[in-house]
Amino acid sequence: MTKLTHAPARTTPDARPSRKGPRFGLIWLIWRQHRAAFWTLLALTLLTTLAMIYLRGQLTDYLATSPQKSLPPDIEKYTGRLFSVGSYLGYAPILAGVLIGAPLIAGDLESGTAKLVTSQSVSRLRWLTTKLAMPAALIALSTTVLGAVFTWWWNPVRSRADNLDWTSSAFFDVTGIMPAAYALLTFTVGAAIGMLLRRTLVSMVVTLGTVVAIGFIWDRFRLNLGHVLSVTTHKGVGPDARQPELPAGAVQQGQGTYFLTDSGTRLDWTTCLDKMENTRAHTSCLESKHVIGYAADYLPASQMQPMQWLGAVIMLTVTAAIVTFIVVWGRKRLF
Repeated sequence: MTKLTHAPARTTPDARPSRKGPRFGLIWLIWRQHRAAFWTLLALTLLTTLAMIYLRGQLTDYLATSPQKSLPPDIEKYTGRLFSVGSYLGYAPILAGVLIGAPLIAGDLESGTAKLVTSQSVSRLRWLTTKLAMPAALIALSTTVLGAVFTWWWNPVRSRADNLDWTSSAFFDVTGIMPAAYALLTFTVGAAIGMLLRRTLVSMVVTLGTVVAIGFIWDRFRLNLGHVLSVTTHKGVGPDARQPELPAGAVQQGQGTYFLTDSGTRLDWTTCLDKMENTRAHTSCLESKHVIGYAADYLPASQMQPMQWLGAVIMLTVTAAIVTFIVVWGRKRLF
């Protein structure tokens, strides 16, 4: 009687578990969860980019009709569009924090998806890092593209239009490295709030208030990143005296033009204000206070990029600290 023996089953290469499976499976899961927000972000980026390219074409066509150095008198129609689009782009950090950051972790904690995923072969660390990295990469890509195209649109009139203040948030916050740094900051703030509050709607409301507060603080202290320069005159303050001229593109700071005394002291514009109606009396009053000229403070346009980089470094440092908090807290106290 022949004895049948069973040879051990051979493991083919196809039967071996793939080391890449869990990793790409997690990426696919996160994309599926947030695909509506991701596709909306990409679509808005594409449409806004195309609109800015079209509007820049209109601007350059109009400038070609007047090649002189000074801008045409009715250029406000085109610079107004530039300012408006820059203002709209300034809402990107709010959208990144409220619509992408706040629901990111809070939604999974509220629905129980986070506990289900991390109970499988995915560690909490991998889940958190992948959860943060995917939307962060898309946000950085979108804001960088929008900022680059907006800067390209702005360049033809950047040094020629006096009504386009580069210190305004409509230009300072949406050009260079600032859009990506600002949006990443608000995104991580929203993610951290969502992880702590664990409720999507509540997290979005709290994130909105927090991001608005961040914007208020940033607007208040943004110009402190620059080094203020001064220009003075020493030829008196009579009717024929000329006030100091600022370099092209410079933005005046402080309370306007000051009166400068022979000792270097500055007096504000209210000095001898009661004698303003009488030119001779006003000049005599200022001379009695030893006023010899004018002084004005300003930020030169050349400081814009260094100020942006300094601000971006501060924002990205805070972003890195928040990400560290999310990872450390999430690994120990996520559930």
